[in-house]
Formats: sequence, C-alpha cells, structure tokens
Amino acid sequence: MSANGNGHQHHPFNQRPSEQLRSEQERAMQYALAQECLANEWKTNPRWEGVERPYTAEDVLRLRGSIHIEHTLARLGAERLWRLLETETYVNALGAVTGNQAVQQVQAGLKAIYVSGWQVAADANNAGAMYPDQSLYPADSVPNLCRRINNALQRADQIHYSEGKVAPSETWFAPLVADAEAGFGGTLNAFELMKGMIEAGAACVHFEDQLSSAKKCGHLGGKVLVPTGEAIQKLVAARLAADVMGVPTLIMARTDADSAYLLTSDIDPRDQVFCTGKRTSEGFFRIQGGTEAAIARGLAYAPYVDMLWCETSHPDLEEAREFAEGIHAAYPNKMLAYNCSPSFNWRKKLDEATIAKFQTELARMGYKFQFVTLAGFHALNLSMFELARGYKMSGMTAYSRLQEKEFSRETEYGYEAVKHQRFVGTGYFDQVQQVISGGLASTVALAESTEAEQFMEKKPLLHPEHGPDAACQPVLGDCPHTPVTIDPGNEEMLLPSGD
Repeated sequence: MSANGNGHQHHPFNQRPSEQLRSEQERAMQYALAQECLANEWKTNPRWEGVERPYTAEDVLRLRGSIHIEHTLARLGAERLWRLLETETYVNALGAVTGNQAVQQVQAGLKAIYVSGWQVAADANNAGAMYPDQSLYPADSVPNLCRRINNALQRADQIHYSEGKVAPSETWFAPLVADAEAGFGGTLNAFELMKGMIEAGAACVHFEDQLSSAKKCGHLGGKVLVPTGEAIQKLVAARLAADVMGVPTLIMARTDADSAYLLTSDIDPRDQVFCTGKRTSEGFFRIQGGTEAAIARGLAYAPYVDMLWCETSHPDLEEAREFAEGIHAAYPNKMLAYNCSPSFNWRKKLDEATIAKFQTELARMGYKFQFVTLAGFHALNLSMFELARGYKMSGMTAYSRLQEKEFSRETEYGYEAVKHQRFVGTGYFDQVQQVISGGLASTVALAESTEAEQFMEKKPLLHPEHGPDAACQPVLGDCPHTPVTIDPGNEEMLLPSGD
C-alpha cells in the first residue's frame, strides 16, 4: 500500500479506470482462449471420439468457478481405466464392500474394483442399517465407500513404498467403477452425486434408467422406467459435472428395459412403440420389455456415454450377442459392460464348459468391462460362516486351519494380511515416529511385537497363472494335516482324530 500525492493511501486493488479496463480485457482474452482450448480438446482428443455434449465449452467454464481444484485419484483412475479398456481384451472386476477387500483384490492381481450400490445398501451405508437394494440409504453412501476404499489403497501404497516394495499390477490405485443407481432424484441430484463420486476418487460412474423413487435391484420385480429423454438428461448431467470438475471420468449407462414392464410417462416417442396401452393403479404405463426395448434405449444413450450395460435376468451368450450386435450396428466402437451377477444360478443355467469360456466369449462381442457385483458380500458371509461353524464344532482347530491357509497363501501367492499388524500400517507409523524423534523413539510398536517374533518373513514364490488349486476350499474339514472324525449321532462333536 502506498501514498499518492495528496497523502491518501492507494490500495493495489483500487485500480484506476484504465488499469481496470486493461485487466478486464486480459481476463476476457484468457477466458476466450480457455474456451477455445477446451472445445478443441473435445474435438481432437481420441478420448472423446463418439461422445456428444449438448452444451458448450463456455457453459462449462462459466460453471467452474474461479479456481481449479485438482481431483488426483479420480483423474488418474479414469485415465488408467481408459487405457486398460483400450489395451486389454477385457477388464474384469469384483465388487468390494470394504477397503481391506479392495486391497486383497489388487494384491491378487485384479486391475479394477467395482463399488456396488447393492452391497452399500446391505452392509456399508451411512445409515448403519441393512437395506434391500431400493435406494433406501443416504445418497452419499457410495461416494463414502469409494473414499474408504481409496484410503485403504493409499495406506497399502504408503506401506509398500516406505519398505521399498513394488506395487502389484503397476499401482495400488486400481480404478473404481461406482454405482450411482438412478441418481437419487432428478438431473440436479445426478449432477451433485457425480461430483461427490469424483471427489471420492471414482474413475467411472454408472446411472440406470429406473425411476429413482421406485428403484429396485435389477433382478427384482416391479421396476419402473423413466422416459428415454429423462434418462439422457441424467447422463448429460453426469458428463457436465465431470467437465466442470475437469476430470475425464467414464460414464456408463445401464438400461433395465430388458425386464422392466412399467414406465412413468409415454411422452417420449421412442418409448411409445413399447407401450401396451394399459395403465396401473399408480398411473404407470405398462410396456413390453425385452432385448428389443433394451437395444432401443442403448442406442439412444450411446452418444452420451463411454459404455453401455444391459441388465439381464440370466446368463445368456445369445442374448448378449443380440444386444451387442444391435448397438454396434449403429455404434461399432461403443464399449459394453456385463454384470456376471451372483443373482444367477450359474451351474443351473450353464454347463461347466460354457461357464469357463463365458467371459472370453463376451469379450469377443465387445463387452470390455465384466464384473461380479456382489462378490464382496458373498465372500465375506461365506468365509465367516465357514469359520464360525468350524469354530463352534472344533474350537481353535478351526481357527488354526484358517491361519495355516493364510501361511500357505503367503508363501505361494504373496498374501499379506496374515501379518495383520504390519498390514494395517504399524510399521509405517513406526517410521513416522522415528522421523519425528530423530531415530530415538523407544515406543515403536512392531519391533518387539508377537507378530515380529512369531511370524517370519516369507517371500512368495512366482505367482502361478492357473486358477484355484485343490487347497482353495472352505476352512471346515479341508486340512490334510489334521484329519477329523464326526460322531454320526452328534454332528456338533467334530474332533481331530488321534487327539
């Protein structure tokens, strides 16, 4: 701050008219250049080939605000997922319901993680309740699970980096594909939810075309679709949110038209061909669902998204081929996604040979992202049931079997959670403590722990490429070192033979 000739203070922000005009002109030039650069990016970057935006670069810049906030995990995840989809035959993923499950998936070699709304409803929502998949949980629950998963992956990365170890599959930060359900409301809800997903580090987000207030799991009855045009507006809202935040987030459109038979309105001409002319007591229009209806909706959504997903009621390669051919006739390069759902009884529907080739056959049709939505839910429940049943029947023998299996997986495949103290970061925070104390801390935790004393460091063998081996079985009754006998008259008595 300086004084002018009259002794008055002149603040640098109190500009003279000429200075103010010059600043406004410079800002206008910078704004025009930014518009030109963004519009050119959309036009020339192969990443945006086949993606339509019914708005302008000026619209995006006007909504961004004056500063740019970097969302590193979302950006890196989106860029990595796009590279994987472009270079891999297909990308497969399992649904994770906890951060630890996500770490195990990356450790085992999977390159992407699915974040399921169904699993969030059942056991990972902000309400702390167990719900069916009917959008009953708070709308920010999936972003919060994404944040938890990324926090767990960040801790794993910190631990390994501090120990000088290389991350599996190039990086710990596997891209997250997250479920936005039907957007939890209208287009503004979808816009805000997409922003929340990006802030939490999601790489790809999918929206479905159901009525959000009556949303159901894709494998439940009573599903109600919104008009095609309304569903498109939510997809546009999601893309606009990603552009405003400056992140190339992938957007996936899911249609439930294959097995839905209700529609909120017949206003859209694209939907009228599937209307039966009948109404329900709630005022919904009855429609004829099926593959043809799903293809029609997929074609309408294709220009606005990176991937399309048709939710199906059973695993069927011919149905998948019909949908793929219907889409690719008009959009030959549009990527597809397929839900290899736990709601399907796979052995009942398909023989072993078909199950074994199912995903590679889908990949040939263009299904680039394939996922098991509820894998975390089923793995968590079955593994704990097996342990609890064995523990009830044979006490510590059952837990010791689980531990021996952990040791085996550590040696053979590099499994790390057997050393639970180190796994969650005790050694990492010992390093932090030593840095703070100049190496003089006497309170480091891991060095004199029982884990350090009893769990020797084991280097994994080369990771074999074959599938589960004969030892990969439930805890109960599978330990070759501890044979058991069962009293035929009392199954509760399960004792090691010879004890």
